[in-house]
Amino acid sequence: MQKTRKSVAKRFKLTATGKLVRRTPGFRHLLGAKSTKAKRRASRDKLVAPGHAAPLLRCLPFGL
Repeated sequence: MQKTRKSVAKRFKLTATGKLVRRTPGFRHLLGAKSTKAKRRASRDKLVAPGHAAPLLRCLPFGL
């Protein structure tokens, strides 16, 4: 039986076209020290690079 890796399922989301989306790290604390530009860019989700996405997609056999 294939099982979903829950650690991967919590950190990544699968888009409708099958790409993986991740959150930007370092956005939970010390926000006063970060510039407005950095905070604005960090608030957006980012796509996972194709080379990193392949093994992660194997951890999500049923999608999300």
